[in-house]
Amino acid sequence: MGNRGMEELIPLVNKLQDAFTSIGQACNLDLPQIAVVGGQSAGKSSVLENFVGRDFLPRGSGIVTRRPLTHTYTLALLPLKSFCFFLKILSWKKFTDFDEVRQEIEAETDRVTGANKGISPVPINLRVFSPHVLNLTLIDLPGITKVPVGDQPADIEQQIRDMIMQFISRESCLILAVTPANTDLANSDALKLAKDVDPQGLRTIGVITKLDLMDEGTDARDVLENKLLPLRRGYIGVVNRSQKDIDGKKDIKAALEAERKFFLTHPAYRHMAEKMGTPRLQKVLNQQLTNHIRDTLPAFRSKLQSQLLAIEKEAEEYRGYRPDDPSRKTKQLLQMVQQFSVDFEKRIEGSGDQVDTVELSGGAKINRIFHERFPFELVKMECDEKEMRREISYAIKNIHGIRTGLFTPDMAFEAIVKKQVIKLKEPCIKCVDMVIQELINTVRQCSSKLECFPMLREETERIVTSHIRDREGRAKDQLLLLIDIQLSYINTNHEDFIGFANAQQRSSQTNKSQSSAGNQVIRKGWLTINNISIMKGGAKEYWFVLTAESLSWFKDDEEKEKKYMLPLDNLKVRDVEKSFMSSKHIFCIFNTESRNVYKDNRTLELACDSQDDVDSWKSSLLRAGVYPEKTTTVESESTTTTSDNFSMDPQLERKVETIRNLVDSYMAIVNKCVRDLIPKTIMHLMINNVKDFINAELLAQLYSAGDQNTLMDESQEQSQRRDEVLRTHQALKEALSIIGDISTSTISVPLPPPVDTSWMGGAGGRRSPPPSPTAPRRMSAGQRPAPRGAPPPPNRPGPLGPFNNSADSPQAPSRPNRAPPSIPR
Repeated sequence: MGNRGMEELIPLVNKLQDAFTSIGQACNLDLPQIAVVGGQSAGKSSVLENFVGRDFLPRGSGIVTRRPLTHTYTLALLPLKSFCFFLKILSWKKFTDFDEVRQEIEAETDRVTGANKGISPVPINLRVFSPHVLNLTLIDLPGITKVPVGDQPADIEQQIRDMIMQFISRESCLILAVTPANTDLANSDALKLAKDVDPQGLRTIGVITKLDLMDEGTDARDVLENKLLPLRRGYIGVVNRSQKDIDGKKDIKAALEAERKFFLTHPAYRHMAEKMGTPRLQKVLNQQLTNHIRDTLPAFRSKLQSQLLAIEKEAEEYRGYRPDDPSRKTKQLLQMVQQFSVDFEKRIEGSGDQVDTVELSGGAKINRIFHERFPFELVKMECDEKEMRREISYAIKNIHGIRTGLFTPDMAFEAIVKKQVIKLKEPCIKCVDMVIQELINTVRQCSSKLECFPMLREETERIVTSHIRDREGRAKDQLLLLIDIQLSYINTNHEDFIGFANAQQRSSQTNKSQSSAGNQVIRKGWLTINNISIMKGGAKEYWFVLTAESLSWFKDDEEKEKKYMLPLDNLKVRDVEKSFMSSKHIFCIFNTESRNVYKDNRTLELACDSQDDVDSWKSSLLRAGVYPEKTTTVESESTTTTSDNFSMDPQLERKVETIRNLVDSYMAIVNKCVRDLIPKTIMHLMINNVKDFINAELLAQLYSAGDQNTLMDESQEQSQRRDEVLRTHQALKEALSIIGDISTSTISVPLPPPVDTSWMGGAGGRRSPPPSPTAPRRMSAGQRPAPRGAPPPPNRPGPLGPFNNSADSPQAPSRPNRAPPSIPR
């Protein structure tokens, strides 16, 4: 005979699991554990077996359960015979005979604890699979003992208590506090332990065993009626099989029938026989499981409702969907192209919705190209000071020829300026290439919403990319034309040009303007110093502050603890090849006079998370006057070597200085114009033109590209997605319906009101609440019945603990109870 209440719960759990399985989710009910706590030979294992309806736990005298036995019951959906596994590291043996299970438990216990009554906190994990159980975990714990025997340690009692507390301290554990009827309830160790971890009595149920072994004339009626030493959830009396019954192979079904007959025929219990016995215990525990399931339903319902709401709109669009409807395809094509146009414009112009918080893209990336990357590329084209002076001196001498010139020639100025202007073509073309790459990336990002129609996405990307490439050629031609325009006429009458008269004063004015910049902060941010030796802690991250005069770093962004300040004089920037072991992007700062930059290091290697950050920092250093290193070829190295040995007379040096100042002044005008016009030209000829093309011509190009019905053929993934959404939507509605059915077909039993359990907080001698005045007095084991009409006996210990007839009368000394007959359990 199994647990009927549990069998009634199984269909409910099956429905829940089926509902969640249909939507691909796990139904994590997390049913509570049930732990049996009690003294030695209190009948704990028998109570557990009766609850399960299986006979498989070891029997004997003394401490039989010497290791926690955790048996987990798993619902097997197929109609299989019950079987189990012991969860060991090295073996997974399948058992179908539960007599063999008992033998394996005994052998496994002896293997770890020895055969001489030793104990171990290491649990035996037994997993039982059956179509007649719920997913439960039952725990059979060792009985509490006082005196060590055999190989047991001297602190055996404390060890067992710690072991029990480890399990019953969990909030999800129901505690069955088992106490024999022929012992003092007020001294029950099981109830004391339960009180420590469950002071409110929310998960503690008292179980009274061995009611059939009480002396004649005594009973536990007051305790079972929860009048004496009450618990919030009360007590349930059970009658287990004796050792003789077990040895005689009396099955659990017969034992339950004998138990019911006992309660029906006993004069003290017949009026509450329906509230006693193992079936009642099963019903109470099953109701707790039902309550738990019902308590989890609101969270499940909320989760399912939120998922249903999330796909409601999409499911509504798919409902009644006909893939081959031409009108639907035309309408959807218009919507897709319109959405693509809106997304492209938002990514370029910026938008508050769908903001990318991971990296720059679209318009923000192009803005960085215009104002950081492009100016940096322009500066890289500038000549080194020594190289510039050498070129000017050669130009002056070649213009004079065999004659010795008295005046500074204009042609030298124009020749040097034109050479510098021609160098601007390369960064302008590079700027176009970077913008084109970002536009193409933006097109691909926007077309990701068309992935459900692969032909449409492919054709859209092809048409827009082809147009971008077409505009690329026109934009580059226009930029080269702007440079050629600058070359066509050198306007020395420009209002910002210093002229020959003021050329000599320019250097002193420049120095003043640089000094006036002072400590203006150009940039702040985190950087990693990469070339700190491992002995000194390895690479570290610091907060860097770049000003017009120095580069400082601090411990953190509060800028209170300065680590170092590096002047910017004679510094330059150089790229460092990224190591395959590092995810960082590195650049370094070095001194042009080969001096140490930072302590004993000739270079200061700084690392960023991305190449964009590196370019941004290099651009900021450029504003502070720290220029990038020039890449020199073999030819330029040879000319540089000769120029180092080249000497100029004072007159030529004055001419070179004048031309140098004039070139700087004019190139500043050209660079200013180029920095302003190049982004405007790219914006007009490329970016704005591409936006207008997408808005006005993309749809027409798609219609002319071929059959629009073919373009709107959906992908296999989209078809699967549509079916999945509709199926999930239906399954969610069914799951919510099933949860509603479970809510209406099951009943939650409210928690009983609190009772005074202060008697559990101290020793057994603490005074207990008196029994009900109307209840007949019950006697303990060993107490003889008084003659009819005799006066009431003096106060003495009750059947399961001391109590007083009156709260005002002092407690009389009690006589020791006669020892109950010793019957092994």
